[in-house]
Amino acid sequence: MKHIIILGDGMADDPIVALDGQTPLQYAVTPGFDFLAKHGVNGTLCTVPGGFSPGSEIANLGVLGYDVNKVYEGRGSLEAASMGVDIADDEVAMRCNLICVENGKIKNHSAGHISTEEASELIEALQKELGSDTVSFHCGVSYRHLLKIRGGRKDVQCTPPHDVPGVDIDGALPKALSENAQPTCDLLVDLIRRSYDILMTHPVNRRRMEIGKDPANMIWPWSLGYRPSMLPLSDLYGIKKGAVISAVDLIKGIGRYAGLDVIEVEGATGLYDTNYEGKAEAAIEALRGDYDLVFLHVEASDEAGHEGDVDLKIRTIEYLDKRIVQPIINAVKDMEEPVAIALLPDHPTPCHLKTHTSNPVPFVIWHAGIEPDSVVFFDEQSACHGAYGYRTVLEFMPLLLKS
Repeated sequence: MKHIIILGDGMADDPIVALDGQTPLQYAVTPGFDFLAKHGVNGTLCTVPGGFSPGSEIANLGVLGYDVNKVYEGRGSLEAASMGVDIADDEVAMRCNLICVENGKIKNHSAGHISTEEASELIEALQKELGSDTVSFHCGVSYRHLLKIRGGRKDVQCTPPHDVPGVDIDGALPKALSENAQPTCDLLVDLIRRSYDILMTHPVNRRRMEIGKDPANMIWPWSLGYRPSMLPLSDLYGIKKGAVISAVDLIKGIGRYAGLDVIEVEGATGLYDTNYEGKAEAAIEALRGDYDLVFLHVEASDEAGHEGDVDLKIRTIEYLDKRIVQPIINAVKDMEEPVAIALLPDHPTPCHLKTHTSNPVPFVIWHAGIEPDSVVFFDEQSACHGAYGYRTVLEFMPLLLKS
């Protein structure tokens, strides 16, 4: 049997008064999701182990069957793999957001979802002005970039910018967790402060402000780590050939370390306007070919949650259902080899909080011939009555692969 994991990043949420106490998953019209729930087996999954912040890197590593206590080395090092950037033994790597600061406060974590073309000019300017034998900036996608420090330490507390919208910069700056990490911390704070003067006057930001867009006027480094050591999924679970489909460097980086082929899809943006049909077609083609496992990741709902946009989040959920899940369900019914479909979020991103939480998420596994439970809708509340019950994240892959 082949397997596909369809992961809607940040789809889960809390009840919303404006939706009559329903979550976006409950409110959205999702016949594809509900087909899987009605004909499959449901449960709830704790994707974030105790002691970890509810980041997508933690949750997605766990969903793919990795014990984050053993393999996690920070988000930046995972994204570096997707970007083709090597991490030397004496380097620490980290995510480096381009953010918007207004009146000394973090206005947003994404500089208004700056385009990659604009961001590349800004990263080039930062490398020219702040880069050295010790410091290097590497361009990623949109607001998501990479910073490496030779001789740096990872034991520095850095707050993800999406966790602190509206917070004073001075109250959220990096803090050293050990005496040895203080030089790394001091360097990061210096880079953050100096980046403002470089970016605020850059022609890219002048043009953005002239047309009413948020400037990308500061860097924000976070999630430090060294090069991770991960066994491929072929060694862990006997998967012969797997693929990952995503617009996000983090997910593609996890896939590369996991030994999965990265399937690029033209027009995949990580936002609500991503190429849903292209992702679905790529997944179907992979399953019809010689791939045993496909990990299909869609970021859009998470971004809507970070923006606190309830209507957009509902729309992204319905897009995922209509433009990815339903076509895949229809396609696998006609395939010679049976395919098991798993659907889940990686974590909640409640619109009222605009950040991630560690609450359990719903999940469902379906394939032709599976004996269904009594659940008929795919959402946070219905999943609590599923036959799988409450599971920890390291139970997910074994459940899927033995289904």
